[in-house]
Amino acid sequence: MENTNFSKTVKFTVPKEKLDTREIILSVHSALMEKGYNPINQIVGYIMSGDPSYITAHNGARTLIQRIEADEILEELVRFYVDEKNR
Repeated sequence: MENTNFSKTVKFTVPKEKLDTREIILSVHSALMEKGYNPINQIVGYIMSGDPSYITAHNGARTLIQRIEADEILEELVRFYVDEKNR
């Protein structure tokens, strides 16, 4: 339906792309391994400091991890750990 009333402002919202946090973590982990880094240490360093230089730019890993918030990473890690412990 087309808006023909031009006297009112129409609100337009761009849908936020849903990123799969787990897949991002796994991709970043893989890129860090390929470059010879300890992925656990590097990801923890990134989460603790917020400094993206802990993550390699290899395969776009640095750009990829910056698309999600640190709390989303922690949430996914805790969820995975708890799920594994309850199996």
